[in-house]
Amino acid sequence: MTRRIQDVMRVHEVAILPPSATVHAAAEAMASRHQCAVLIMATDRLDGILTEQDVVRRVVAERRDPDKVTLAEVMTPCPDTISPTDAALKGLRMMEDGGYRHLPVIHKGRVVGLISRVDFIGEEKTELESERHYWDTIG
Repeated sequence: MTRRIQDVMRVHEVAILPPSATVHAAAEAMASRHQCAVLIMATDRLDGILTEQDVVRRVVAERRDPDKVTLAEVMTPCPDTISPTDAALKGLRMMEDGGYRHLPVIHKGRVVGLISRVDFIGEEKTELESERHYWDTIG
């Protein structure tokens, strides 16, 4: 049976901050929730995502002050999203193709969760690997 995003999604309560929040506030939110990403929203609209890797690459590596840098300055704007009813393999494929580890889950315009590559068990990973091998072989 094909698993859906809602079947693999472990994070239902996502840390959400406004674009005006600081990177330090985002790091605190990630640490307190044991999550590796926060979503950035103004009103009811998803504006972006900030991950631990973004903090390292866009703030720490550039010696920027996390108490002064806002999320709007360093977030990944307009991230890809997925529906909870989409196939789990689709989500894994999106992350693999896009080169990212986290994907916001949106239902009827509302954030309902967040998936990460670590949420997927071998089933989807094996299927994606088989697909890629097939296309490499014929391609």
